[in-house]
Amino acid sequence: MAFVPKPDELARIGHKPPRTGWMDTPVDFRRGTWCYAAKPKNLQALELPNPREWSPERADWKLPANWQEIILEGLRERLQRFRSLQIFMDICVRCGACADKCHYFIGSGDPKNMPVLRAELLRSVYRKNFTTAGKILGKMVGARDLSEDVLKEWFYYFFQCSECRRCSVFCPYGIDTAEITMIARELLNLVGCNIDWVAAPVANCFRTGNHLGLQPHAIKDMIEFAVEDIEKITGVKVEPTFNRKGAEILFVTPSGDLFADPGTYTLMGYLMLFHELGLDYTWSTYASDGGNFGLFTSHEMMKRLNAKIYAEARRLGVKWILGGECGHMWRVINQYMDTLNGPADFLEEPVSPITGTRFEHARTTKMVHITEFTADLIEQNKLNLAPERNEHCRVTFHDSCNPSRSMGLLEEPRYILKKVCRHFYEMPENTIREQTFCCGSGGGLNADENMEMRLRGGLPRANAVRYVHEKHGVNTLACICAIDRAALPPLMDYWVPGVEVSGVHELVGNALVMKGEKKRTSDLRGRPLPDPHTAFGGAIEE
Repeated sequence: MAFVPKPDELARIGHKPPRTGWMDTPVDFRRGTWCYAAKPKNLQALELPNPREWSPERADWKLPANWQEIILEGLRERLQRFRSLQIFMDICVRCGACADKCHYFIGSGDPKNMPVLRAELLRSVYRKNFTTAGKILGKMVGARDLSEDVLKEWFYYFFQCSECRRCSVFCPYGIDTAEITMIARELLNLVGCNIDWVAAPVANCFRTGNHLGLQPHAIKDMIEFAVEDIEKITGVKVEPTFNRKGAEILFVTPSGDLFADPGTYTLMGYLMLFHELGLDYTWSTYASDGGNFGLFTSHEMMKRLNAKIYAEARRLGVKWILGGECGHMWRVINQYMDTLNGPADFLEEPVSPITGTRFEHARTTKMVHITEFTADLIEQNKLNLAPERNEHCRVTFHDSCNPSRSMGLLEEPRYILKKVCRHFYEMPENTIREQTFCCGSGGGLNADENMEMRLRGGLPRANAVRYVHEKHGVNTLACICAIDRAALPPLMDYWVPGVEVSGVHELVGNALVMKGEKKRTSDLRGRPLPDPHTAFGGAIEE
């Protein structure tokens, strides 16, 4: 891990721009702000171009001799293929409405992290090569040649964008800068310039079905470890099935929930809920990860990784798919599934076997989010809940970028939390729901070597958590994304010590009263359950 300054030092952010113009200010590859290059074996596994050993901090990036031609032809093809890209290249008036909305700009003070200027990095090359004004007037109209310095600038800044889309909420023209980042990353891939924190998970997922490269027996073992922990805590032995043909539902969740705390406690909550319902479901050890780092690589890679879920659903003969607490899985399903892989006509429109609720919004994807499913169960009084078991938790909710902005999943998680916890508090209004701040590590940027930039990018979210921590004593930050469950703990430890991170279904598992359970003395983390008569009080705030 790169050296990271102390919080009081990192918080001293200068937003004064450099004296030189943005086209004349070279990139400074300073340790802690960029990710390592993709390893050749991972590019080879994905059949991506120019696999080789290289490093961004070296002068020679070992590019193909005709690298400029490759990228410009790639841009030409994408301008023809994606009408939205052509529009985004032409309509920006550089009004600056998005400038102070990016958490990376707020946390770093670097003008090129303003969404408008980050997009200009690509737009300037577009103008020079694809517009008459740019060809004739050049720099006068914001056009420039594609040089190695420009390519290095692309790599540095497009891998400092988490594709969270917060800037798009404020753009008066509706420009989706995340889509520009996606295209820029695709172009970088054409000459072998990717980061390993993206390429390795994609290669693993393409090879084994999950980002970690876990084999089927390892998937089964990790879930069975959770089964043992549940039995110790509740006295109830849950019995998940694997690769069972004819099950009604295929359940898919991020692989991070299978091996890394605090995601493992969320996994326990899933298992307990499904057992209590008697749900006819199965896990797949082949489509063993709902996450999709293809979203951070290319449209084609996104399509390839999403296809495995539906291929398994077809092979197992299930009726529909239930998806766990994940971020990018849901953005891909909600925004891209129908045009990439679907519609999934071989599956049935999802209907809850417990409540009879028909999830009409999923009629084409045939996939329902776990918080939609659980909120419906609670609303129809199908669960026996003891919220006092979460008495020790003063909870706030982090709207994970992809489920919130990209699929509008805003109220269901809050509804669940207010039913399973007695102390819930909202962060400031301009930091939640559609305006939520990113964890600072999305977009495949959850590496150790760029920790300084992660902490800078996460500062706005941390400030909002600190507000409710100091005002209401909030000590639990709940979320519905595996990346968040991995990225937020170090962010909280650094900026807001005393706040832990939890999945929503960990708190559901704590509160769930299971038939035949022994007297519960601990929560899913093995901590003693609080005495509701001595624990601190407080009212639920809307």
